[in-house]
Amino acid sequence: MVTIRLARRGANKRPFYSIIVADRRRAPNGANVEQLGFYNPLATPTEERVRIDMDRYQYWLSKGAKASDRVATLVEQSKASS
Repeated sequence: MVTIRLARRGANKRPFYSIIVADRRRAPNGANVEQLGFYNPLATPTEERVRIDMDRYQYWLSKGAKASDRVATLVEQSKASS
C-alpha cells in the first residue's frame, strides 16, 4: 500500500519534514516514490510553513494512497489559509 507521510530531514533540534509518497513497508527516511512538498514547524511568520503540490496530492489519493493523520491535518490547514 502507498502512503503519503512525513519524512524527517534537518539537523538536531531543527526539524524539517518532507511530504513524500512512499510504500508503507519502507523506512520513513528510505526510498520514496515522489516528494510532494515540505513542512517546517519552526518557520518564522515571514517564512513559508507548508508547501504541498495539491494536484499531485489529489492524483495519489485517486490512485488509492492514504495520507497519514498529520499530513491530512496539514492539507486541511493549508486549504483553510489559502
